[in-house]
Amino acid sequence: MTAKTLHHASATGSAPCTKNNNIAKRKRYLILMRRLFILIALVAVTLSLRAQTEEYPGQSCTSIMVGRLASTDGSVITSHTCDGRYRTWVQMEPAEDHAPSTMHQVLRGTMQTRFRGDTVGVKLMGEIPEAAHTYAYLNTAYPCFNEKQLAIGETTFGGPDTLVNSAGWFTIEELERVALQRCDNARDAIRLMGSLAEKYGYGDGGECLTVADKNEVWQFEIVGVGKNKIGAAWVAKRVPDDHVAISANIPRIGKINRRDKDMMASANVEKVARENGLWDGKSEFVFWKSFNTDYAKGKNFSDREFFLLSHFAPSMGFTYDMAELPFSVKPEKKVDIREVMALYRETYEGTDFDMTKNVKLARAANKAHPADTVVSPVANPWLTTTMRNTLNTIAPGTVEFRRTVAVAWCAYSHITQLRSWLPDSVGGVCWISVDNPGQSPRIPVFAGTSALPKSFETCGQKQYVPDCYLWQFRRANKLATLSWQSTKEGFNKEILRLEDMAFEGLPGAALSPAALNAYTEYIYNESVRSWKALEDKYWLQFGMGF
Repeated sequence: MTAKTLHHASATGSAPCTKNNNIAKRKRYLILMRRLFILIALVAVTLSLRAQTEEYPGQSCTSIMVGRLASTDGSVITSHTCDGRYRTWVQMEPAEDHAPSTMHQVLRGTMQTRFRGDTVGVKLMGEIPEAAHTYAYLNTAYPCFNEKQLAIGETTFGGPDTLVNSAGWFTIEELERVALQRCDNARDAIRLMGSLAEKYGYGDGGECLTVADKNEVWQFEIVGVGKNKIGAAWVAKRVPDDHVAISANIPRIGKINRRDKDMMASANVEKVARENGLWDGKSEFVFWKSFNTDYAKGKNFSDREFFLLSHFAPSMGFTYDMAELPFSVKPEKKVDIREVMALYRETYEGTDFDMTKNVKLARAANKAHPADTVVSPVANPWLTTTMRNTLNTIAPGTVEFRRTVAVAWCAYSHITQLRSWLPDSVGGVCWISVDNPGQSPRIPVFAGTSALPKSFETCGQKQYVPDCYLWQFRRANKLATLSWQSTKEGFNKEILRLEDMAFEGLPGAALSPAALNAYTEYIYNESVRSWKALEDKYWLQFGMGF
């Protein structure tokens, strides 16, 4: 397979009363049936998402990075899909000043909470001295963005489980939180996270953070040092300004050159690999080879890396049978923020990786076309495991699973652009969405935002909260997939209409936090109205059955 194949009323006295009674009964019946449908759909969605998340552990996030000279306008871009049953409440945490004796609590378990302040399942790991001043930051499950235009994406690669020591204080999301509170640039954030993990212990599996500021973007990869050892081993590499890079659950950094100003690493990386039997100590040391994941099958790429790098640099002629792909590529044309948004909707339809291409039905001849076989209206790239297995039992080989960029089990995602020529308050824009990134519209949140819409305060992953952020979009999204080939055109038009609206009014000069809050609320409310109209439309379309 080559990269080229992927581009791509009545007159009697009693009648009115009887008629009105019949109408009232029918209305009650329709309301009851709609509630029943919703209940059935909710159960199906919950079971489907849980099954998909559990079936593909380690395939849970995607990050696209764009250097300032590779973007159309000089933006630096980082991004993240948080794929899994993580919390979807979001809060903008304020900047604060702290007394010298203040301590910062290092917590574990915050990614599964239902609201800010929820302590169920949250554990205090320890305390470290607090900084005198902490910056305002966007508190997502994996904290992602602060008032100084520092942004972080994340992807998990797991790596060897023999390196994980759960007694280590810091998980990856807590490292992100402290970095966003204390740092205003990527290099300092990496040094801080690395030093904290080394000193207090890293208690997580292998992780990658894509750390960006308004001038540059880095890839930071970190692992533990052993089952009963406190510490961390890490490496970071800067993405060239005119390049793009991808992280998608596989370590990507190769050789380590500590003399290179665009590379950083802990002093113990090679030692940890050797002591844990991951490197022989003789051959050339390559980070991704030593700390790789089973999912990668011995390579530094899989479906997403291959598809996206081939998209940006088609003339490189990448083939899927290659042993390795480069860390980054120079795109053959400048990359626009909306192109990145489109790539986050990518499901490979129309390419060799298309999972819908064999889900077909026979179509009878009419005046417009002869008798033929076409892709079924019910074919969608987010088929549940049960549906894929059913189709493959009926006709083996119908659907070969491919890990798409957009997945149905996504909790939320962000695409963050950082612009050095604008004041920080408006220069940094985090375009956030919930649920499937291939379906949901994006809401702009600014570095200077001080408050978010009220519906952002509650998570909808483990409970049905009709007016929370997640369920305002998930209902229409899931209904649309019932006949995706007939709904996707109108669905995508609505996404693009809302994108146009959001970009047309995007502030280009400093505004008050109240004004920025109002803009975010305006785009959010327009999006909610649109998705409610889609939901109502689909209930009419599918009201007689799925």
